[in-house]
Amino acid sequence: MNLSLNFLSVAKMAADDYVGFTFFVGCMAMMAASVFFFLSMNSVDKKWRTSLLVSGLITFIAAVHYFYMRDYWASTGDSPTFFRYVDWILTVPLMCVEFYLILKVAGAKKSMMWRLIFLSTIMLVTGYFGEAVYTDSAAMWGFISGAAYFVIVYDIWLGSAKKLAVEAGGAVLKAHKTLCWFVLVGWAIYPLGYMAGTEGWYTQFLGSFNVDVIYNIADAINKIGFGLVVYTLAVNSSND
Repeated sequence: MNLSLNFLSVAKMAADDYVGFTFFVGCMAMMAASVFFFLSMNSVDKKWRTSLLVSGLITFIAAVHYFYMRDYWASTGDSPTFFRYVDWILTVPLMCVEFYLILKVAGAKKSMMWRLIFLSTIMLVTGYFGEAVYTDSAAMWGFISGAAYFVIVYDIWLGSAKKLAVEAGGAVLKAHKTLCWFVLVGWAIYPLGYMAGTEGWYTQFLGSFNVDVIYNIADAINKIGFGLVVYTLAVNSSND
């Protein structure tokens, strides 16, 4: 009973609290997306159900974390860096798993999946070190994190993942290309936000500002968008 009341309770927010507003909207949007993806699983071919399950898990995990991040922000007024990275360390590797799942039809091996998971984990762990632990050397940790990100970008755009997508062709190639754009453009906001929130040689160009609103919007677009791409692929392939 107390848990239900705590979940339904909403901390008071100022009318111009756009960070709190985007936390709340992001939570609701990703929870709704999870319900949609889970309920859609039985309407597609069996080979795509795992992909839709993962899409639903990504948005569900994010929705739960956004609920806590909203309360943390409302209580302290501080950016919930810890909760955000806990969310990312769970959801971003799952987003990488989506590349493997849609490319299995072209013979993708698990080694590709584990490579992408490893690179995404390095990207996030070093990012957290620079943003929350070793802030005096944020530029160095940011460089390592950025390097891992660019290796992921290279692999899906020009490397083995790209070759498999070309072999698969059709709807799979189209979906792969769309997911690649999400990683290249949608994920690019995260290293920019990292630089805006830490001190380094880049501060003189970007300055320092609160990027929580941008992070929240980008998270919702990227995670829900990933799932919708997979859903579209599953529906189109099931109807062929």
